[in-house]
Amino acid sequence: MTPPPVAPPTVVISNLSPRVECGRYPTKRVVGETLHVGADIFKDGHDVVVAVLGWRRVGDTVWNELHMSHGENDRWHASLSFEETGNYEIRVTAWADPFLTWIHDFERRLTGDQENFSTEIEEGRVILNKAAIRAAGARGIEDAEAIEDLTTALMQSDPSDVPGLMNHPDNLSRLARWPDRSLAYTSEESIPLVVETKHSAFSAWYEFFPRSASGDENYHSSFRDCLPRLDDAVAMGFDIVYFPPIHPIGVTYRKGKNNTVTCEPGDVGSPWAIGNENGGHRAIEPALGTMDDFLWLMDEAKARGIKIALDFAINCSPDHPYVHDHPEWFYHRPDGSIKYAENPPKKYQDIYPLDFHCDDRQELWKELCDVVLFWVEKGVRIFRVDNPHTKPVSFWEWLIGEVHKVDPEVIFLSEAFTRPKMMQALAKIGFTQSYTYFTWRETRHELIEYVTELTKGHMRDYYRANFWPNTPDILPGHLQNAPPSAFKIRAALAATLTSSWGMYSGYELCESAPLPGREEYLDSEKYQLKTRDWNKPGNIKEFISRLNRARKENPALQSYANIEFIAADNDYILAFYKWSEDRTNIILVVVNLDPHNRQESNIHLPLYEMGLSASDPYEVHDLVFEDSYTWRESTNFVSLDPRTKPVHVFLVKKL
Repeated sequence: MTPPPVAPPTVVISNLSPRVECGRYPTKRVVGETLHVGADIFKDGHDVVVAVLGWRRVGDTVWNELHMSHGENDRWHASLSFEETGNYEIRVTAWADPFLTWIHDFERRLTGDQENFSTEIEEGRVILNKAAIRAAGARGIEDAEAIEDLTTALMQSDPSDVPGLMNHPDNLSRLARWPDRSLAYTSEESIPLVVETKHSAFSAWYEFFPRSASGDENYHSSFRDCLPRLDDAVAMGFDIVYFPPIHPIGVTYRKGKNNTVTCEPGDVGSPWAIGNENGGHRAIEPALGTMDDFLWLMDEAKARGIKIALDFAINCSPDHPYVHDHPEWFYHRPDGSIKYAENPPKKYQDIYPLDFHCDDRQELWKELCDVVLFWVEKGVRIFRVDNPHTKPVSFWEWLIGEVHKVDPEVIFLSEAFTRPKMMQALAKIGFTQSYTYFTWRETRHELIEYVTELTKGHMRDYYRANFWPNTPDILPGHLQNAPPSAFKIRAALAATLTSSWGMYSGYELCESAPLPGREEYLDSEKYQLKTRDWNKPGNIKEFISRLNRARKENPALQSYANIEFIAADNDYILAFYKWSEDRTNIILVVVNLDPHNRQESNIHLPLYEMGLSASDPYEVHDLVFEDSYTWRESTNFVSLDPRTKPVHVFLVKKL
């Protein structure tokens, strides 16, 4: 017979949440964001249970505690937030409280026919005496003396007066400070938590190619030519400017315009084919300038209040120094030659993929981590990672962990348009933000279903969606040869449905010419310099700046998972509302999903949930178009013409 346990649990604590894969990966929050913790807590019998939430920064020895509240069906809750970034651990401790159990039972006995309470009074005296001893032993002299006075009052009280005496708030709080935790049990489950910067969940990205900054296809721009583009990004309200790779571009098998395999004289090639005689991932393409030029541009961006993000693309051209110095890091054919990248039927002769499981993998992994740390040392704190799903998940978990040991505030954006479980795994192991399928979600049903999956399900605790309506690789079908209204609609959706969004330059000019039969741009900037009039008539820069201004001025648009969809009678109308943590800021968004036709509908607001009264009028003020309306009751009519006003971003105010 197996002997009974020496110290069996006295309380059942289970289903602690939120946890990611049973605590295998940390739950994510940002500074100031509330974490709502729940757990099932109960015990045998009828004792009154007390539970506390404990937390500490990883490495600390002292636990902080917060009392939990008892909800329905023995589900307990507590909420807390953190003002400093870092890694934390959270646990739950619970016990049967002798004092609360005693007073609970005392009250019930008073409802019966019991006449003699001497035994119960004596039990209370013993419980209070032990509490006074605990207080005195921990130098809580004032509390100890107060508890002794309470004991005296108990002994002199009529039984009917005991509940009122003991349940006085001062006495309850005093005794709660000195509980009998001799039989307390701490959960085996815990919540590992990573608290990141506000920027990790709230950001607006603008991507442009520095080499095309001047907008002249006959002139290769440098970093020194980029200031007007930075100023434009600032004017549109973006806070992150993202550059595609800025490294030397390979010559061997360099791609020509529109991804042709034949490179003509003067073709600049794809910046994702990294490396030539001028260096690899630590070097800068000479046509862009020098390292000093890049650092100068970083300073100029900082002075404008924006950050520069770099692309970390682990792509090596046949001319990359790694090919000569470390051929063992690459895949080889049977004849010994190095294999180029393929995604059949696509062939990328200008790129050699690295073998992350080669015999010298430790040196390879270390080198790639050192590359990231090299740029971190130069002041780069944000990286968009190219195709991370084509490299081992274990590599990214290790690399991000090593980088965060040096600087825990470095942000990594995962560019993985791939299978859902791979995208989710990359988020779990450390990527701060992730690209999404938003680019292809068009209908009201698709958008509601997808945003609900991201913000209401298990993904909410580890996956931070970043919505992009376009990228240099993707011109989705609904934007091909589309009117400006389509670009406004998709920008409004991206900027308001989630707290981080981005767009690739040219979007503000409504560039929509596709490569025939493909979801790509005609004359793609990935392979050539681009001519642009950055102030082209018909641009939507002012519309975008108003969207971003609304985001910056309203806390409701800065949080990630605070969204509820609103019923509308027309399937072309998408309506939802968002709120600030303290509910003082309510934003109502109504979007016409049809870029060609006026759409009208009644929408049905959940007034109580929005903090509004069904009997009082309220104002909705459009932050984009500066219109105001006074509404009454829950059902209201909206009419949106995509040519003039495709969206309402309403600030809701009580009158």
